[in-house]
Amino acid sequence: VRRSNWLSCAVAIPGANASNAASSARNIIPGTRSFEFVIVFQAQQGDVLIAAESARSKRSVVSTSSPGAGMAAAMPQTPPTRYLGQASSLPQSPEAAVLDYVANPRAGTLYAVRFAAPEFTSLCPVTGQPDFAHLVIDYAPGETIVESKSLKLFLGAFRNHAGFHEDVTVGIGQRLVAEMQPRWLRIAGYWYPRGGIPIDVFWQSGAPPAELWLPDQGVAGYRGRG
Repeated sequence: VRRSNWLSCAVAIPGANASNAASSARNIIPGTRSFEFVIVFQAQQGDVLIAAESARSKRSVVSTSSPGAGMAAAMPQTPPTRYLGQASSLPQSPEAAVLDYVANPRAGTLYAVRFAAPEFTSLCPVTGQPDFAHLVIDYAPGETIVESKSLKLFLGAFRNHAGFHEDVTVGIGQRLVAEMQPRWLRIAGYWYPRGGIPIDVFWQSGAPPAELWLPDQGVAGYRGRG
């Protein structure tokens, strides 16, 4: 599948092994000699399934194939992820965090996904004091969805990140849109007050699809203890 800034594909090479799979794939897949190739697993009967992955984006959609499928591309399935099923530490910064994207299991269907992070934390860029927010992210998937553990680690990486409420909230939404390319996405940052004034920040990628069901986010305006 070719996008504007990445390419991913998978082929099975009969009788290939780890030492020659990458070079063989570069000869098989036109126009991808400059891309990195990652061997995913050894299939039956000596086939090696490999994924061509853009060195620029580190995104891939991995396919499986039946034994002896030769050089024909297989149907895409959910790829291995970096974090699920293993201990994972918080990235040093949001820029160092890598988000995982997997194939949309209901591609072609219009539906909404919601993530809520009610204990989001970042730092004030002036005082260095902690800021707290309740984030709500709604999106309509395109060809991929974001894997939730990688999103959790990405958001957690803001714990030591200094940024104004507006920059942090909008930046999270824009990164998800740029990498995931959803049909639509919005993010709301309901920030707890510092200095006596709560700041709420809202951003969306565009108008939502007309037939998309969007429940209310259910976050009341700040009222303190009242």
